Amino acid sequence: MSEPIVVGTDGSPAAGRAVEWAAAEAARYGRGLRIVHAGDRRHGLPAGLPPETAEAISPRGREILDGAARAARAARPDLEVTTELVPEPPVRALREESARAFEVVVGHRGLGGFTGLLLGSTGLGVADRAEGPVVVVRGGLGDGAGAGAGVGAGPARNEVVAGIDLTEFSAVVLEYAFEAAARRSARLRIVHAAPVIETIIEAGHAAAAAETDEVVRETVAEFATPWREWHPGLELVEAVPLVHPVQALVDASREAVLLVTGAHERAPRRSARVGSVAHGVIHHAACPVAIVHPRG
Repeated sequence: MSEPIVVGTDGSPAAGRAVEWAAAEAARYGRGLRIVHAGDRRHGLPAGLPPETAEAISPRGREILDGAARAARAARPDLEVTTELVPEPPVRALREESARAFEVVVGHRGLGGFTGLLLGSTGLGVADRAEGPVVVVRGGLGDGAGAGAGVGAGPARNEVVAGIDLTEFSAVVLEYAFEAAARRSARLRIVHAAPVIETIIEAGHAAAAAETDEVVRETVAEFATPWREWHPGLELVEAVPLVHPVQALVDASREAVLLVTGAHERAPRRSARVGSVAHGVIHHAACPVAIVHPRG
């Protein structure tokens, strides 16, 4: 349990929401919170400086970190909070942090050290190559404000959504999603979009479509079986919507506190990059999004 929750901050409002969400997540998992502000030549720090030198010559970075730490401790007084000013470009800093973290948390938009994270080709580098989960806190507070609260949600909103593609990479998504739901006492909705069934129906082959639907649903259930046995009290829903995966997950996110998906589809680990589905939900989901990478 030594791996902390790491959150990147640049002092922006979006980063502040990410810090609050990460503090709640650290408390939920019984882990420490590590708050990181990255600086490089673009932000007034030469790359490669020792941390103590970077701290000494970047009062603004220290101010940002101190403010974030105060906010985290105010929200979660018992939380172990550490901070560090990292003299590296932001994407590189968070990639390196991810190797030693339980998960990395970032806001959807930024102003300074994490400007534009996950909005363009540069920012997507964090999710492309991170080790383990990267959580993008979209919109409001997500469920950081308390169990069951979501972006613009009322008290009844308490569902974790897991999007799976029925490849071997679905295992890491389900492992993370089942634990996330259990920690929140939330319902877990497993979604596998199968638009091909709608195509078969439109082609006039209703019997074949029904058979395909049955096979897909059985396969989804089989994928979930090991984790269902480990979490016997968890409420579980399995859905096979007949629409594009991005639409299916974005629709499901409107009732969710967290959406979990894999980093890539049908790609070898050595070329792991955020695929089109993860990219789409990062930009359009109505709740925080966890992009889960296999480790190693």
